[in-house]
Amino acid sequence: MRRILRALDGATQATNVVGSLLILVLMVLVGIDVAGRNLFGAPLPGVPEMVTLSIVAIVFLQIPQALRAGRMTRSDALLGVLQRRVPILGRMLETLFDLAAIAVIWVILRQTWPMFTRAWQRGEFIGALGDFTAPVWPVKLTILIGCTLLIAQFAARIWRRWTGGTA
Repeated sequence: MRRILRALDGATQATNVVGSLLILVLMVLVGIDVAGRNLFGAPLPGVPEMVTLSIVAIVFLQIPQALRAGRMTRSDALLGVLQRRVPILGRMLETLFDLAAIAVIWVILRQTWPMFTRAWQRGEFIGALGDFTAPVWPVKLTILIGCTLLIAQFAARIWRRWTGGTA
């Protein structure tokens, strides 16, 4: 199990790095676009479309690592009290939260799959023909990958919580 958890954490870190690189690319594109608009009166075609697509991709590429690193936003005042006073109840409540999260992410995954296959098969794109177009399927794929890794990280949290296992 230790190898599986390490592989999961490695894959999660890899998607996080890809998301960070995508942020860097967006920063450069936006900078070039702004410079082009102000200096030459000619914006870089497709930048708004690329930003729109990339924001969704970045979120789903980086959220599994945010969960793994314990950086997900949540209010844990009650949970902290429970963990100090009745530790088993605190672990049970956290596990219930993780199971509910798995269910929600599963719904997103299931609903995105047909959108991905349709975008792939039909060659769906964003933009305007003759100006700039970009395929939509890569973003749908990142949602699927991110959801899969997020479900796996929630399951790994449950495993680690009850076995004391680390990777």
